[in-house]
Amino acid sequence: MAPEREARERAAGGTGTTARPRLRLDQPQPPRRRFLPEYDPEAFGRLSERIARFLGTGRFIVWMTFVIILWVVWNVSAPRDLRFDNYPFIFLTLMLSLQASYAAPLILLAQNRQDDRDKVNLEQDRKQNERSIADTEYLTREIAALRIGLGEVATRDWIRSELEDLVKELEERRRDGSGGGPGDRRGVFPAEHPRARDVDDR
Repeated sequence: MAPEREARERAAGGTGTTARPRLRLDQPQPPRRRFLPEYDPEAFGRLSERIARFLGTGRFIVWMTFVIILWVVWNVSAPRDLRFDNYPFIFLTLMLSLQASYAAPLILLAQNRQDDRDKVNLEQDRKQNERSIADTEYLTREIAALRIGLGEVATRDWIRSELEDLVKELEERRRDGSGGGPGDRRGVFPAEHPRARDVDDR
């Protein structure tokens, strides 16, 4: 019975053993401590896009050219005590290299965000095209069914042509003598006699 008692004490967290605290699934875990500062990736991405757009404009080129010319003129013509970057302008080279090293990743980040947006737009366009194609095929099938159905319906022109053919046939029979003599004044469609009584009229 002793092994069973020890097992119960371990399960209950009893004395004698240091049992690990049981994880509860109905409670959220405490947030982990982070030593690095947190930032908003979306806000940083928007800032990188703004910087990348500014780097690709003529205004940035004009301002950078103006600053470089002013830098060189000051360090060449200013008094020696006021110069901060003598020839061959090592500090200027360092600043331009630093600017280029930061500009390249920012431009790549902006391009990646633009590529992601293009992928989303292309996916939406593809789905829209699929829906348009499906709607077009459905309308095509419906129009084909309507044409087939209309082909079996007697139209006004068809009935008129059939009646004209019947009238011509009756006139030809009347001329040949099968439809009555020349003294027969009945037309193709004889008039109804109001005084005559039909046989079936009871």
